[in-house]
Amino acid sequence: MSEPKSLWMGTALIALWSVTAVMAAAPARAEGTTAPAAEPAPAQQPAATAEVAAQGTPVTAQTIVATVNGTAITVGNMIVLRQQLPAEYQQLPPDVLYKGILDQLVQQTALAQSVEDKLTPRDLIALENDRRSYLAGAAIEAASGIAITDEALQEAYAAKYAAAAPSMEYHAAHILVATEEEAKALKTEIENGADFGEIAMAKSTDGAAASGGDLGWFGPGMMVKEFEDAVVAMQPGQVSDPVQTQFGWHLIKLSETRSAEAPALDTVRDDLTAELRKAAVEARIAELTTSARIDKTNEGIDPAVLQDQTLLAN
Repeated sequence: MSEPKSLWMGTALIALWSVTAVMAAAPARAEGTTAPAAEPAPAQQPAATAEVAAQGTPVTAQTIVATVNGTAITVGNMIVLRQQLPAEYQQLPPDVLYKGILDQLVQQTALAQSVEDKLTPRDLIALENDRRSYLAGAAIEAASGIAITDEALQEAYAAKYAAAAPSMEYHAAHILVATEEEAKALKTEIENGADFGEIAMAKSTDGAAASGGDLGWFGPGMMVKEFEDAVVAMQPGQVSDPVQTQFGWHLIKLSETRSAEAPALDTVRDDLTAELRKAAVEARIAELTTSARIDKTNEGIDPAVLQDQTLLAN
């Protein structure tokens, strides 16, 4: 489940501070040894957990491992905090990690208690925003998780690639100069027998000049519109009239074309997943906001009010 960045950063930074201190006190591993597994084997259970189990009490997320001025810290609190740690800290020996996480939660609880009765209106609003953001993130995660299935990916792939008309790819070279007059003069030289590549190396002003203006293969959408439109209208072997783009004036030589093959599903899986996730989230947001009763009041407020920090003092 995702959570707002502000919550994660605050927790992670304090956790790193606490666990790092414990790690520094832990016996150093011999160089070249393998890091311990992230999940402890039963025989490696931390002493506190093993003791609870030995007493015949099942360990649950609600099992209390410490209290701070009466505020309970549970196994569940520790598990969730462990999940938030960077991978390298999750690889620490179980007893070291257990102590570090417990110390972190004790310290954090004591710190929180020290300011609970001193929270400003801004603090309370920030906590409200963080809670809202966390719950919204949970809703987004739930919506996107439902959408991402193998079947949905296969259908998205078929709709975008398998059922689509094959597109064309183009292999072309160009000469880029500053003015239309220069481009026209060079076109005349080429028509009189001058070699396109040699002129590109001598006169073109872009990085492809060193390779005779060769741009390699490209497909739709990879070049600016004016350039692409000119290439699509050409025949292999043809040199275009001067074409203006935001970069200057081009002479284009189309070498060859080919039909673009659809990519394999595995090569576009991440892109399709992102598209499905985005569509699912947008649909869920639209569904919820359409069905919700939303009343936007005081729409005449001056937008500049958002810069008035003094309003948070009350």
